[in-house]
Amino acid sequence: MASVYIPVQNSEEEVRVALDQLPRDASDILDILKAEQAPLDLWLIIAREYFKQGKIDQFRQILEEGSSPEIDDYYADVRYERIAILNALGAYYSYLGKIETKQREKEEHFILATQYYNKASRIDMHEPSTWVGKGQLLLAKGEVEQASAAFKIVLDGDRDNVPALLGQACVEFNRGRYSDSLELYKRALQVYPDCPAPVRLGIGLCRYKLGQFEKARQAFERVLQLDPENVEALVALAIMDLRTNEAAGIRKGMVKMQRAFEIYPYCAMALNYLANHFFFTGQHFLVEQLTETALAVTNHGPTKSHSYYNLARSYHSKGDYDKAGVYYMASVKEVNKPHEFVFPYYGLGQVQLKLGDFRSALSNFEKVLEVYPDNCETLKALAHIYVQLGQTDKGQEFIRKATKIDPRDAQAFLELGELLILSDTGSALDAFKTARTLFKKGGQDVPIELLNNIGVLQFERGEFELAQQTFKEALGDGIWLLLINGGNKASNDTATSTLQFKDMQLFHKLESNGHHIDLPWDKVTVLFNLARLLEQLNDSGTASILYRLILFKFPDYIDAYLRLAAIAKARNNILLSIELVHDALKVNDKCPNALSMLGDLELKNDDWVKAKETLRAASDATDGKDSYATLALGNWNYFAAVRNEKRNPKLEATHLEKAKELYTRVLIQHSANLYAANGAGVVLAEKGHFDVSKDIFTQVQEAASGSVFVQMPDVWINLAHVYFAQGNFSLAVKMYQNCLRKFFYNTDSQILLYLARTHYEAEQWQDCIKTLLRAIHLAPSNYTLRFDAGVAMQKFSASTLQKAKRTADERQELARQVALAEEARRKAEEQRKFQMERRKQEDELKRVQQQEEHFKRVKEQWKSSSHSKRRERTPEEEEGGTSEKRRKKGGKRRKKDKHSRSRYDNEEGEVDMMNEPEMEDEDADNYRAPQTMGNDDAEENPQDLLAAAGLEDSDAEDDMAAPSSNIARRRQALSESDDDEPIMRQPSPVRENSADMELSDGEIREPKANGDDDGSE
Repeated sequence: MASVYIPVQNSEEEVRVALDQLPRDASDILDILKAEQAPLDLWLIIAREYFKQGKIDQFRQILEEGSSPEIDDYYADVRYERIAILNALGAYYSYLGKIETKQREKEEHFILATQYYNKASRIDMHEPSTWVGKGQLLLAKGEVEQASAAFKIVLDGDRDNVPALLGQACVEFNRGRYSDSLELYKRALQVYPDCPAPVRLGIGLCRYKLGQFEKARQAFERVLQLDPENVEALVALAIMDLRTNEAAGIRKGMVKMQRAFEIYPYCAMALNYLANHFFFTGQHFLVEQLTETALAVTNHGPTKSHSYYNLARSYHSKGDYDKAGVYYMASVKEVNKPHEFVFPYYGLGQVQLKLGDFRSALSNFEKVLEVYPDNCETLKALAHIYVQLGQTDKGQEFIRKATKIDPRDAQAFLELGELLILSDTGSALDAFKTARTLFKKGGQDVPIELLNNIGVLQFERGEFELAQQTFKEALGDGIWLLLINGGNKASNDTATSTLQFKDMQLFHKLESNGHHIDLPWDKVTVLFNLARLLEQLNDSGTASILYRLILFKFPDYIDAYLRLAAIAKARNNILLSIELVHDALKVNDKCPNALSMLGDLELKNDDWVKAKETLRAASDATDGKDSYATLALGNWNYFAAVRNEKRNPKLEATHLEKAKELYTRVLIQHSANLYAANGAGVVLAEKGHFDVSKDIFTQVQEAASGSVFVQMPDVWINLAHVYFAQGNFSLAVKMYQNCLRKFFYNTDSQILLYLARTHYEAEQWQDCIKTLLRAIHLAPSNYTLRFDAGVAMQKFSASTLQKAKRTADERQELARQVALAEEARRKAEEQRKFQMERRKQEDELKRVQQQEEHFKRVKEQWKSSSHSKRRERTPEEEEGGTSEKRRKKGGKRRKKDKHSRSRYDNEEGEVDMMNEPEMEDEDADNYRAPQTMGNDDAEENPQDLLAAAGLEDSDAEDDMAAPSSNIARRRQALSESDDDEPIMRQPSPVRENSADMELSDGEIREPKANGDDDGSE
């Protein structure tokens, strides 16, 4: 038992004090020390023993009494012991300030420590121990440079001063100069080989920082040999074991860490590593307890940062993003630079990304990238953020960099494909295929979502067989294989039955036969897409079975109902289609897709009022944000404008303006919506802005090409209608023919009718007849086509025979009607004069070219004058039988002036003239299209009808009193002049190809919203 002996004053006796039995009350010892005027070194020994026993109050009481003014006066000649007591108090308060977490108390402790050291310096300002103490105080305060200056003062006087060497070694370690620090520790150990264990701990830490792990381990193990309960050495060895990432090493490390915790439960480093371990075992309650304890016992910035990080990770993994964000932010604040501890920046970026704060997340991930520029996870996160911020190109740049850094990262290629899927489907497909290959090479299962994306892209590119194989690979084995392979026969047998759309007996029968019908939820979308592909391959029977399988297992899958309704609609079973849509609405009566499709079907069923209400409900269901519903309402207003039987101009203009407003609203929300652009072009064409509408249709046509999911024959037809309205018949013919070939395989009778009308207006009679005969072959029950073919044949016959017939008649009239010769000669003279003037202007051309050019110009002038003199129809004519028939067909009428019907009777009004028979057409889809090939005037007789068109019946002409009218005289004169001027011989019918939509029957097809395909996923 260690003891100290206090000499009794004026005696040789001594008072023995057992150090292990020091009294609880330090006043007893103080009384003895004061009474016997004991040496001050005994005061210091007893105080130190109290400190070792953890009796801090007694320790402080003895030292404070030993440094009181009374003791200073009494022991004025004792300098070293007084300085030692003051330095001990200074070191104690330096330690308190270092471990204190509250800033105010920390500063108070540092102030007291400074006071004691200054007091010691006043006793002897050259005392090395005082300067060493001051250096330790400055290190605790973080004033590294000033601490180094204090240690150097000591080392300049004594280069082997061990405390100063150890202090300077700490300074160099904090500066990051680990080699210099190691040399100072070695030197201290050489000077004093019996240094305590912590000196070797410093050596081990320097070795560890220098990457000399084996030597570092040896140093830590030597510390434990000298001090088996050294917590710092245990923690250091445990960390080294944990970082081996081997099961055995991790177990050894956790044993050491647990032992350190048992020795000293307040070691913040041990608490953090234990918390980290329990985080990975999912014991979040222990994580929170340990980190909160660590935060309470340490004020070291990096250590606190780790504690906050562990706490944040725990809340992050539990989904409490708000708390996680708070603790991540606290961890970041404890770090001076991201290079010191970058993990909280990454975690904070993840939480901010989850909460939608993309700008802040971007800033934090960029800081991570500064530390780890080749970190693929950070690059992928940045790519995602840039895409969310609308900077798609930059996002693609980062994800491409990630794939180059790690070409075996399947997830990076998967994310690259998702980024490219909207802009470059080809590259997206290549990225997805690479990801699939990498997953297979790595022995991993290929995600169903990846295979589904590959199949969809192959579907879009028209690679139907490959898409089918990919979808089947994603689905794997299941009941669907039996339905696909064996269901075709059953589907064909019931192809015309309405039961096939709703009948579930097939699946009940399969279950009764022992088949297990199972459809995992993650394969529903793939099965739906496979059914959609089968639809595209015209196997709607098998597709119907697959849709019903989805509904059998998932009765609330609305898209399956809508696809079944689309199949029924394609078979022209509108009532069944409406019934299926109602089934979908029973699942969700606010489903905008179902409501929009129902509105479209009601339009097909000619139920206009219901359609408008349904489409408004679809728009209201999405607060006007659903572009399809808005587009459908625009279509409704367009139909209302063009189908108005009375053709009220004011009402028509109102509906057209409303349609334009709705189309524009869709384009504002989605500038790339082709159907809205098509609709806007239609409205502009209706208003006569053909150049603008033509530009719009051309752009839509270019954008729609190249995708199997965007089939827009309407825009081709609309563009052809515009060419027709502008009189550019050759381009119109070409556009109609291309549309027929590309979309309808030359089998659409309605477009053939448009084409025939164009040939008719271009006076291509034989092409017109051939086109109509093709249409009759496709639609033999359409008698309108037969009537139009008759009109075209009559026109062709009359125009063919009229030239030879009229030549003979004019010669007879010339012989019989001498009285009219003078007038005919006058006309001929005028014509010759006119030709002479034209020849002077074109002296470089030959005679034949002169005549041909002149003929074209005269003909164009005659057409223009005839067109500008149309007369307005009277109310009585508006109510005529034939015109009433045409109004019911919804066709527009073109009126012309009675005085300009033919160039042969523009001065006389004795003979009533009639319009030629018109070619009728049917427009069941309410599309505006070229419908009539002539003019309507039902109140004139058939003979005058032909006469008005320049197709005089030869028999009727022979019966007319030729000299009795100015018309006959005029024809006679013309026949004389025709001998000299052949370019005037053939009269042309009046063609009223108006330059605006109000005077033309060539109407524009409506914009179609892609209702049938909305269910595709």
